[in-house]
Amino acid sequence: MRELLLEIWTSVRRNKLRTFLTGFSVAWGIFMLVILLGSGNGLKNGVLANFGTYATNTVSISGGWTSQAYAGYGKWRHISLKNNDLKIFREEFPEIVDVAGTSWYRGSTASYGERFADIILRGVLPGMQHIQGTEIVKGRYINEADIRAFRKVIVIDEALERLLFPGEEPLGKEVKIQNVIYRVAGVYKGDAQQRNSLGYIPITTGQLIFKGGDQVVDNIVVTVEGLRTDAEMEAFERRIRTRMAAEHHFDATDESALWIWNTIEQVRNMMVVFGGINLFVWIIGLGTLLAGIVGVSNIMLVTVTERTAEFGIRKALGARPASIIRLILTESVLITAIFGYMGMVLGVAAMEVVNHLITQAPAGEGPTIFLNPTLNLSVAVSATVVLVVAGLVAGYVPAYRAAQLKTIDALRYNK
Repeated sequence: MRELLLEIWTSVRRNKLRTFLTGFSVAWGIFMLVILLGSGNGLKNGVLANFGTYATNTVSISGGWTSQAYAGYGKWRHISLKNNDLKIFREEFPEIVDVAGTSWYRGSTASYGERFADIILRGVLPGMQHIQGTEIVKGRYINEADIRAFRKVIVIDEALERLLFPGEEPLGKEVKIQNVIYRVAGVYKGDAQQRNSLGYIPITTGQLIFKGGDQVVDNIVVTVEGLRTDAEMEAFERRIRTRMAAEHHFDATDESALWIWNTIEQVRNMMVVFGGINLFVWIIGLGTLLAGIVGVSNIMLVTVTERTAEFGIRKALGARPASIIRLILTESVLITAIFGYMGMVLGVAAMEVVNHLITQAPAGEGPTIFLNPTLNLSVAVSATVVLVVAGLVAGYVPAYRAAQLKTIDALRYNK
């Protein structure tokens, strides 16, 4: 093996510039492949990051406005979901795993002693913690006992904790919001991009204080399982519309009366789009790499032509065609692999620099569209396979041509 490598090194040294230029085309092809794949990854991660820790197997249902008269009811009637609808979803839809509800209440000011901060209140059921992926850092979330007893408890975010309780333990302390006293039950990790703090209270408490006891639920969120096809999902949504239409007296075909936001379908559609982007990137990247492979194949053909007499002498001395094929293929694979890995390392380094700049940049107020444009191990393994195959493809034709040389013809070529 050592002798084989020495022969290859000697051949490369004789053609330094030609080898470098050919290797550069391979390195550039791999570099562009890595850049394109990393950019596609960054776009995918950025879009998915907008879901945050929110469960991706959810369906959200909200009341809308009727666009047509129905059974004596006029047009433009607002449909308000109620607590009883939560029970309907729990008991009548076997696909539903968990049911949660939420309502938004107007922004206000939270105070503790002489300290004040803006806050928006949101009434929730306990299931929202799992669905939203809310991370509790102190205390607890809203529980069923809070719901049943209409407790005036609140879960605040870390930003509000820093403003109202600097250097103090917030749990058990009382904050005043619109002349109502709430006891702090927990602290959760908030969203850095959110302007105002968001406080969670039991939805029943919010209905009592802000809705005069009206059991209105602004948004019902359910998690589902077992819906694997678009047809099954469409049938599920139709059943929701039909059941809610019967409960709230509107035409089931009136889509504006009930808003359904299907996270499962959105994520599935995005995965299809990203799959197409990934395939397109691979096609473009491999096309760029193909130019490098052609270059390697050309230089190996030139090398075979220049060494025709040498191969003739080898054959005259008893060298087998397999040894000549092994020499050409090894040289081809080494050139492709070494320069290819150089391109891959540079591409990964470039993506890491971009990722560092993104993480150091201040968070914007809009949605994230590009995040963590790095590659995983599977891509590196795939690139390795591509490099080896590329080297073998590039060297096959020259190696086959060298192996087919007749000894007498090769010796005559030298004269």
